[in-house]
Amino acid sequence: MKTSSYIKEQLQRLYPEMVRWRRHLHQNPELSFQEVHTSRWIAEQLKAFGCEVREGVGGHGLLVSIKGELPGPVIALRADIDALPIQDEKDCEYRSKVPGVMHACGHDGHTSALLAVANYYQQHKAELVGERRLIFQPAEEQTPGGAIRMIEDGALDGVDAIYGVHLWSPIPYGQTATKPGPFMAAADEFTLEIVGLGGHGGMPHKTIDTIVIGSALVQAVQSIVGRNVDPLKPAVVTIGSFQAGTTNNVIAERCAMKGTVRTFDEESRKLTHERLEQLINHTCSMYGAKYDYHMRIGYPPVVNDEEEAGRFFRVSGELFGAENTLRSEAMMVAEDFSYYLEKVPGCFMFVGAGNEDSGVVYAHHHPRFDIDERAMVHSAQLLIQMAEDFAAG
Repeated sequence: MKTSSYIKEQLQRLYPEMVRWRRHLHQNPELSFQEVHTSRWIAEQLKAFGCEVREGVGGHGLLVSIKGELPGPVIALRADIDALPIQDEKDCEYRSKVPGVMHACGHDGHTSALLAVANYYQQHKAELVGERRLIFQPAEEQTPGGAIRMIEDGALDGVDAIYGVHLWSPIPYGQTATKPGPFMAAADEFTLEIVGLGGHGGMPHKTIDTIVIGSALVQAVQSIVGRNVDPLKPAVVTIGSFQAGTTNNVIAERCAMKGTVRTFDEESRKLTHERLEQLINHTCSMYGAKYDYHMRIGYPPVVNDEEEAGRFFRVSGELFGAENTLRSEAMMVAEDFSYYLEKVPGCFMFVGAGNEDSGVVYAHHHPRFDIDERAMVHSAQLLIQMAEDFAAG
């Protein structure tokens, strides 16, 4: 195995290319399940390196298999390629050219880092032990996600371990983080339309006021976590959208609500879903309203393998220093990398991409989100070193 200093040197040479790749992707984002041009462009770069590329995996995904001359494990490394329906409000030369769509979560950086990994391995395949399976995955941002279909199309066939990195702006450049076991939450989404009886604002007794019903329900659902879920088990129920009425003197006949449920274990997940539906049914019945309710089951929780998380702390500590290798708290954000971890051992890791001095301070999914692009080198280096450490036994 090459030394970490050698790998870092090779990746530093690729850094200008990483920046160019990332900025091209940032200017030309595509939404989940629509990554036609993004996928084609990635394939062109990979083929230019000399890689054999399998296209159309799980939709617009790509698989690259780089096999060494020596027998050994199959280790998968994954990047996501989709963008978000957000208007880019940055004032920079590489801002999105697509109205209402931007890479507001760092997937352009993930893709560029994995392209650098592909370039590195292709140049060093003669001394490679085993196989490196590179997964360029579409549709991470929208359930049911792209990971399921890629797995169905063979992305994990024969894989012994898998690693993924998320560039994370809340962590400063130079630091990394993860945690063993449950790391990121299961995320489910629901929609609700309450149907009452509209009428004159001055004659409320002749109506069934859906704003009153919806408001009562918003208050009631807060009791699910506070008075139903085990307080030692994290859970969140959030109403993110509440829309009803059009003017000041008309009682709304319909009220539309959207929300999310976040949990870490199946018992809390099931309990929360059941209690939410009971509250909706009872509240609407109490006021004499009808309703249309749908729950969409999202990603399971991201659960890092204990041994592979231990590998991260050792490898990252050697690369970036123990003081810069952090043990993260569990988070209520979600990631469909969870599906891979249900199948094979692995670890999902954060690489710091924030930089207050450069103004890189905005949260993920913010219209002015950006990254410290130097973090792409750290991402590529961490992925390679994790894989090589596993292969070394």
